[in-house]
Amino acid sequence: MRLNAPKQAVWLVSVILGVLGIIGQFTTIAFVTANAFWLVTVGFIILAASTVLKGV
Repeated sequence: MRLNAPKQAVWLVSVILGVLGIIGQFTTIAFVTANAFWLVTVGFIILAASTVLKGV
């Protein structure tokens, strides 16, 4: 299996989701705190999928 580097926009979106999830774990933000785990999970899945799929 050949891995590809993700595009900058996809990488940025996944990092933002991960950072929001981490911040939501330690502070109280309305939507973010309730879904902190899922934000980090979705960010990681997006990042992993963009390395496997070509052109993403």
